[in-house]
Amino acid sequence: MTTVWTSGCGTIKSLVNQMKPEIAKALPKSGITADRFVRIVQSSISKTPKLQECSPESFLGAMMTAAQLGIEPDSALGQGYILPYDTKQGMKAQFQLGYTGHINLAYRSDQVTNIQAHAVHENDEFSVEYSLHPDIRHIPCYDRDRGPVKLYYAAWTGLNGTFGYSVRTLDEIKRHRDKYSKSANKEKGPWLTAFDAMAKKTVIKEALKTAPLVTELMRGVNADESVRSITSDQADDVLDRPNDEVIYEVETE
Repeated sequence: MTTVWTSGCGTIKSLVNQMKPEIAKALPKSGITADRFVRIVQSSISKTPKLQECSPESFLGAMMTAAQLGIEPDSALGQGYILPYDTKQGMKAQFQLGYTGHINLAYRSDQVTNIQAHAVHENDEFSVEYSLHPDIRHIPCYDRDRGPVKLYYAAWTGLNGTFGYSVRTLDEIKRHRDKYSKSANKEKGPWLTAFDAMAKKTVIKEALKTAPLVTELMRGVNADESVRSITSDQADDVLDRPNDEVIYEVETE
């Protein structure tokens, strides 16, 4: 039997609203407001009802991770998502960065000056050179059908001439998906509904491994696709805490 968690004041949406003061403290000082963030989260719950079946600890952990990173979960921008997964311990929520979220964090690091990710089609001109002076050359074919996608790549440039890139064939992307994605073989999930975006995210993450180790950027990479929970006692006590007290500590499974 499916159990939908509720607090003493109603559904999990009520708890999200009560968490607004904590969300405001977690959000970066510039950018998204707590009111907007709460609206986006509640919209996400409406669009994905199974989130109400997730443990409150995992849902709030995913939500607060998004807030700490200043990433809008499940917005039209595709920066990040809170997704439900069925585990042996029951339904749990997981925060996932979208590929535009990775780009956002990279630019916010002030170390990356340009970052791009693209799909290469069979009729495109494409070459990559691995050497002491590596180079990528991609000329899309626009005068006829470009043909099916054959590979994806991402490249970034930074301060003082730093750079990095990653190139993966379509088969390599699919093997990565099958190895690491919880939803790869399910009827729903981002790999089925947004394969192109997930493939670009894969090569962006790979390329950024060579980027300067900036705290905010690395925090985002480490938080991606992990289940993070606040403690059960903290979840139960949220509604009773004064607004000026920070109550959450994120734990990683």
